[in-house]
Amino acid sequence: MTSEIRFGTDGWRAIIARDFTFANVARCSQGLVDYLKENGTAERGLVVGYDTRFLSREFAETVASVCAGNGIKSYLAREAAPTPVVSLSVLTQESAGAAIITASHNPGIWNGFKFKPEYAGSATDEITGRLENKIDAVAEPSTMPLSEGIERGLVVEFDPRQGYMERIESLVDLPAIRNAGYHIMVDSMFGAGAGYISDLLSGGDSLVSELNGYRNPAFPGMEQPEPIAHNLSALMARVPTEGASVGIALDGDADRVGIVDERGRFISTLEVFSLLAFYLLEYKEMRGAIVKGVTSSIMLDKLAQRYGVDVHDMRVGFKHIGPRFSEVDAIMGGEESGGFAFRGHIPERDGILSGLYLLEFMAKTGKTPSQLLEELFSLVGPHYYQRRDVVFAPAQREEIQSRIQTDRLTELAGQPIQRSDDIDGKRLFFDDAWLAYRFSGTEPLLRIYCEAESTENVSALLDAAAGYLGV
Repeated sequence: MTSEIRFGTDGWRAIIARDFTFANVARCSQGLVDYLKENGTAERGLVVGYDTRFLSREFAETVASVCAGNGIKSYLAREAAPTPVVSLSVLTQESAGAAIITASHNPGIWNGFKFKPEYAGSATDEITGRLENKIDAVAEPSTMPLSEGIERGLVVEFDPRQGYMERIESLVDLPAIRNAGYHIMVDSMFGAGAGYISDLLSGGDSLVSELNGYRNPAFPGMEQPEPIAHNLSALMARVPTEGASVGIALDGDADRVGIVDERGRFISTLEVFSLLAFYLLEYKEMRGAIVKGVTSSIMLDKLAQRYGVDVHDMRVGFKHIGPRFSEVDAIMGGEESGGFAFRGHIPERDGILSGLYLLEFMAKTGKTPSQLLEELFSLVGPHYYQRRDVVFAPAQREEIQSRIQTDRLTELAGQPIQRSDDIDGKRLFFDDAWLAYRFSGTEPLLRIYCEAESTENVSALLDAAAGYLGV
């Protein structure tokens, strides 16, 4: 029997050799080819990229072989490349889209298949729904040996780096960062982003030291290549010990960023989102909407009010955030996971550009990351955040879902609930605090999020929510 292929928040992900097999990748590729043919864009070809995971290159070659077997040209990346780099190549190659073999931040036993349509962002539900129908209808994929596809000119290897580097140089004042004399520590988490920041900033007074800047599909020393605090203990220890100015971490496919300040403190993703929005609004004097996932900071709402711009709350995932980001020509879009998009680039997360904008913020102001955060808090007040990821048995899901849907709480942890919404899961608002719970779209997890004015209140609300949900 064939496995069911379904696209979650961003792509189809599965455990290697269990469901993520060469046969299923070929089925998925054939379905994508059939979708492009029906869409009338197949003649524009398909960009094919991949990350540093186990067999990612070989899975990508399978995609290219299916394209060739259907007479469709593919542009196959010469080496592992970050998702935003491959996504931008959709525009530079003027292709019908990109297929990217990556499971992003998932543990090493996973791999995945992302599709980026012709606009170079995440595929919407409407697109993935049509794609899933095409995959379900596949009887036998048409393939061609890779060597024959190359010989016939149907598979063309290319380097996606050059176009990306040129785009970054047009967006960021790289000389200002190079000449600032910083010591920048980058944890590439054994992923596809290795070498990008160091290459972009070479040749000046600043020094870039890289941790885990080589390929290791096992992602040793971390639960998964996700740039969150418990995976970054080495970076957090080394930044203050070695007198570094800042630490920057990239996830497995470099579409997310994590920041460690000069003291070795992890700056939460909500704080990073708010810092970058503050930089664009106050120092770069940009104006336009901010598009955010529902689990993003209320600091963004306070900044938007201060600078007279709109905020759009969206469901989690760039398949929801990206289209609105483009529709309203937002200055920034982002979500709690640490993925941020910026005007003038692509409607997609880019961890490398996010880290560089933070460095530019530092260089333009002469302030350390902790000082920048103090400046932000002086405007919007202190905010603290924590997310708990709860593993649950499959049999529990229905009961948890029922509690979320029938939620009639009027208070939590002794605090009155002022209002709530169900844009994505359930979000509860208190006096200068909020809490949300939702199921992950990429992993079998229940995520519980909270932001409040103190760490004590964050813990109290999270404990009360976990107790109510029975997890």
